[in-house]
Amino acid sequence: MGKTQQIKLDIVIPAIKKDLKVLPHVIDSIHKQIRHPIGKIFIVAPQDASMMKLCKEKHCKFIHEDTVLPILKEEIDYWWNGKNRAGWMFQQLLKLSGDTLSNEGHYLVIDADTILIQPHTFIQDDKFIFYYRNLRKKEYYRAYHRLLGAKAEAPSRSISFVSHYMVFNVKLLKELKRKIEQKHSKPWFECILQNFDRTKYAPFSEYETYGNFMYSNYRERIILEKCLNLSLKRKALQRTIQSDMHTIAEHHRSVSFHHRK
Repeated sequence: MGKTQQIKLDIVIPAIKKDLKVLPHVIDSIHKQIRHPIGKIFIVAPQDASMMKLCKEKHCKFIHEDTVLPILKEEIDYWWNGKNRAGWMFQQLLKLSGDTLSNEGHYLVIDADTILIQPHTFIQDDKFIFYYRNLRKKEYYRAYHRLLGAKAEAPSRSISFVSHYMVFNVKLLKELKRKIEQKHSKPWFECILQNFDRTKYAPFSEYETYGNFMYSNYRERIILEKCLNLSLKRKALQRTIQSDMHTIAEHHRSVSFHHRK
């Protein structure tokens, strides 16, 4: 094992009650597929007995989501097409707050619906491996420009850092937040909440923001790998787990089981 592969990663997983069916498999896949020592696994969620029971069974640390930020989900005013999108935005702020939870120099965020099915390394030879998708949403880049006053320098017009999981370097994440705060003279989370387009369904991305910041400022420390993620509906979870995972793993690195209305 290379020296940098021995770097310990804490794991941060924001979750809600509807994730309980897939979350145990997500946690198991972390232990099986991540080629780094695993520190603490933080499950950041609303107070819920079933979630706390799962954390105890899987030796994870439960974090009440209301204790992470100086703002509560209920204080976020974001509605789109009659639907309350505050929870969606709040989860992104939680993912960017892992530096307040982890005592390690790096932490990994993974979506609560995404199971890793191939081995993953995230730091290699002092470089960060970012898994990317072929996707591009203009709203993400507009939000980046408003936050930092600079154009997002994505590797190409078709590459997106929104890949369901990402490694964060605590020191460099703090640098990103500091730059945002210096430009707007207010806390970083307030800057984000005041600089996204509320007329759009998905106007901001934590992964895209950090990924483009890293690519723009530390390009020499970035390794790009295709994420090769397969997106399935939540109702396919049990069938896929029981019979299809090995076949899927021949061509994909992860599977996301989405629960969308």
